[in-house]
Order: sequence, then C-alpha cells, then structure tokens
Amino acid sequence: MTAVKVIRVMGTSDESWEAAAHEAFREASQTVDDISGIRVENWTADVEDGDIVEYKATTEIAFPVEH
Repeated sequence: MTAVKVIRVMGTSDESWEAAAHEAFREASQTVDDISGIRVENWTADVEDGDIVEYKATTEIAFPVEH
C-alpha cells in the first residue's frame, strides 16, 4: 500500500480558471516529484470596475510519500 501526501496550491491567471489550475500544477511540479492527481477545490476571482482581473484556482495536489 502506498501512502499519499496532499498539499494545497493556488494558481492564478489573467485568462481563465482553467489556466489558473494549470499554473498551480506547473508550480507544484517544479518541486514535487511523481504527482499522481490534482483536484480543484475552489474557483475564485478578483474583480475591479466590473471586470474579472485575476482568476484563482485552489487545488489539492497528491503525490506518493517516499519510504
């Protein structure tokens, strides 16, 4: 049986929530090896003058724990 660790990472984008989720994954993958899954926990955005200016995706990144 493999133990799995889950960390929370927020990605941001000025384009879309999907791009924000991809950014969270890209950032995590720079320091975390063998990512086995990602779950989007929450979608939020910053709004200024009636327009969305920044999309945010809070994600949970899962990876196996080394023994």
